[in-house]
Amino acid sequence: MKNKIVVALGGNALGNNPQEQLELVKQTAKPIVDLVEAGNEVILAHGNGPQVGMINLAMETSSESEANTPEMPFPECGAMSQGYIGFHLQNAIREELKNRNINKSVASIVTQVIVDKDDQAFTNPTKPIGAFYSKEEADKLAEAKGYTMVEDSGRGYRRVVPSPMPVDVAEIETVKTLADAGQIVITVGGGGIPVVAEGNALVGVPAVIDKDNASGKLAELVDADYLIILTAVDKVAINFGEPNEEWLSEISIEQAKQYMGEGHFAPGSMLPKVEAAVKFAASKAGRKSLITSLEKASDGINGLTGTVIVDK
Repeated sequence: MKNKIVVALGGNALGNNPQEQLELVKQTAKPIVDLVEAGNEVILAHGNGPQVGMINLAMETSSESEANTPEMPFPECGAMSQGYIGFHLQNAIREELKNRNINKSVASIVTQVIVDKDDQAFTNPTKPIGAFYSKEEADKLAEAKGYTMVEDSGRGYRRVVPSPMPVDVAEIETVKTLADAGQIVITVGGGGIPVVAEGNALVGVPAVIDKDNASGKLAELVDADYLIILTAVDKVAINFGEPNEEWLSEISIEQAKQYMGEGHFAPGSMLPKVEAAVKFAASKAGRKSLITSLEKASDGINGLTGTVIVDK
């Protein structure tokens, strides 16, 4: 059965630097093309947390050096990350398609995602970006740059920026046109470039939209059958790491909400994935969300693994 699928790639599929990413995407392309080869219509989204932070830091460092290059606004850094991540992904997917004699084009779209300028997220930065720092390094950055730095899952301190909710995708008609023509589209990279509407203009704002939320909004707008959110594990668990740990295969929207309310999912990792999955599954009858690992995406669609969230 042919499905229209929006796939949200996590950072584990992209690596931490351009060289690592270039190698990793060759493996990433294979399960994506598996879905295509099975006859599905695939639209691909991805994160950019490490990449946009790296670009932003490099541009800031350069502007403060003897080179004295101009400072680069954060939305433009997001656009740069979309460009080079898309470049790597589309080339890797193109090569894999050709290896299998599949005649499809793949292209990345520099995508703007519209947010509400009054979103409360702008007063409460929560989205981690960029590198990890020690407490001492984080304190220096906070003092020198005015950054908000927080401890991230025991791995060190990272800068956090606002993470507003997506309202619309500016280039959605372009995405639909390409997808309807049978092409593979890479879009809302890094959650999209966050913009607010000012009259007829779209103006970039310094924020990072959660890629799972953006992917869910994208999936709604293209009327997808499936939203696949890829992560490091094959299934979602409750009581994770405890003796009564339980891996979930299929749960209802109400069950997912109950588990979220009971605090089973970590705010910095699984919780936003489950929230986005629930929102999409609840948006229209028949829609399903699947959370699984990259390697098991095709098996998940076939009901062999993964956690499916559906309106029962």
